[in-house]
Amino acid sequence: MRSEKAADTGEVSRTASGYALPIIATGVVIAILYWARIVFITTTLAIIIALILEPFVSLLVRIRFPRSVAAFVVCLVAVLVLYFAGLSAYSQLSSIASDVPAFKENLAGLIGRVSDKLQQIEDSSARLLIPARRNETPAPAAPAPVTKKSRRAITMPDPLPPVPPGFIPEVRIHEDRSPIADYIYERLGTLYQFILMASFVPLLVFFMLSWRDHIYKSFLRFFDGPDRMTASRSVQGIAGMARAFVVGNFMIGVMLAGVSWAVFAAIRLPYPFLIGALSGFLSLVPYAGIVLAVLPPALAALATGAPSAVLLFAVALVVGLHLVAMNVLYPTLVGARVHLNPLVVTFSLMFWGFLWDAAGLLLAIPITAGLKAVCDNVAGLRKFGRFLGD
Repeated sequence: MRSEKAADTGEVSRTASGYALPIIATGVVIAILYWARIVFITTTLAIIIALILEPFVSLLVRIRFPRSVAAFVVCLVAVLVLYFAGLSAYSQLSSIASDVPAFKENLAGLIGRVSDKLQQIEDSSARLLIPARRNETPAPAAPAPVTKKSRRAITMPDPLPPVPPGFIPEVRIHEDRSPIADYIYERLGTLYQFILMASFVPLLVFFMLSWRDHIYKSFLRFFDGPDRMTASRSVQGIAGMARAFVVGNFMIGVMLAGVSWAVFAAIRLPYPFLIGALSGFLSLVPYAGIVLAVLPPALAALATGAPSAVLLFAVALVVGLHLVAMNVLYPTLVGARVHLNPLVVTFSLMFWGFLWDAAGLLLAIPITAGLKAVCDNVAGLRKFGRFLGD
């Protein structure tokens, strides 16, 4: 009897230790991801950019370019494209700065008109709901009589003590900083770290592209036998899912930006290139995309005092493009390769957004899709892949 109880106790302890070790390991991994988040964010961005540029490098390699030269040429062209796009955006932003007074005036006029409408509605409701009252003005209260007791209560304050000769009062200057200034000072260190790490992205992308074959073969040497084939399939699955997600979203953003730019230019909204690009790519932000995509054309219309019909048409266009992109383009270009159910997508956005802030929201879906690719190719993890899938 005692031996059976001892056996049951030992089995329970082994089961508890079997659950405790994975939980502790998961906690350690999450702590490392949070502590070194800048390094992981930089590396993940470099991997995604390398996956986007890899097809162009492979094309040049087929034309008999050495891989290092092909990687250098592709990276140089990508940097030049970003430079000219940033230069064009900067020129339009400089022009926007000159329109700030007009924007303030138009916005103040809009707020005034809305306030007048609300005040009229409030007055009309008050006249309908609150009955009229008689104009009764209360009689003014008689002043209280002055008595001897009240005269004694009125006393003069004590005189100030004399100032000794040569006394110099101490002057303290108290500097009040706004909450915005405090927030900026707190974030300067983090901003410096991000800028420092972002400077490594071009180098990482170049070395990932030029040394891709060496890195891939060296990674597979860590595994033997069937495990090597599983690792190869997992890497290919991760690359395929990440490329499908990133390239698919990029193509959708370019299409939305192009259509928005053409229509905004046709209806004479200012800075159509800038607001079209912002609206097109902001539309891809999960959940909040439709609200963020409406802001650029709406602000541009307010800045120029455009008619209400132009503003409504721009908003309707952005909403229509967003619905077409999410219901037609996204399932065709992205959803066919990235099979994640909505619950997993929402939880991944919460989790990675908590760990890595705004960068986590942008990288949550490709990271989760890559984890699903690993689970789909490893026999012991396929049940988790089915759980993550749609």
